[in-house]
Amino acid sequence: MQPSRHTIRLKGYDYSQNGLYFVTICTQNRENLFGDIVDGKMKLNDAGEMIKIWWDKIPGKYTNVKLDIYQIMPNHIHTIIVVGAHPCVRPLSNPYVRSLHEGSTHGSTPTLGNVIQWFKTMTTNKYIRGIKINNWPPFNKRLFQRNYYEHIIRNEEEYLKIKEYIRQNPSLWSRDRNNLMKI
Repeated sequence: MQPSRHTIRLKGYDYSQNGLYFVTICTQNRENLFGDIVDGKMKLNDAGEMIKIWWDKIPGKYTNVKLDIYQIMPNHIHTIIVVGAHPCVRPLSNPYVRSLHEGSTHGSTPTLGNVIQWFKTMTTNKYIRGIKINNWPPFNKRLFQRNYYEHIIRNEEEYLKIKEYIRQNPSLWSRDRNNLMKI
């Protein structure tokens, strides 16, 4: 008998509604596949560069989604994603998110889960090609963990604190709970 899975999403919350979301996506078993931390800075390898390319394509795929700060780490990605269905969304008065594209109708806005699922699918397919063609390190069963961590950013103070955490993440790698190689 398979163990029942439980969701870590906020029950009853509409993840397609306007908002800022702090998201962490980890590789399966937290394998370091995207590069290394050198002198407190992330140095992406070819797989990490591929991850960056696909991450940057998200707003082109989902016109009602914008990317705020993000940091690709050896085995995870931290980011703030902006989702909004209205063309004049101004969450937290963040100048980076002054307006979102027009053209979305009610019900057509992707959920945060749709965005993450698309990203994981595209990068997994590309990574598999990298294994076959470029001898990238193989992964066990899946490139990314089944789920992802998200936090709904509720105010300016949280936004600024999370943004700084993401910015500082490479320099704090030696203490990061996702760093399975830490001393």
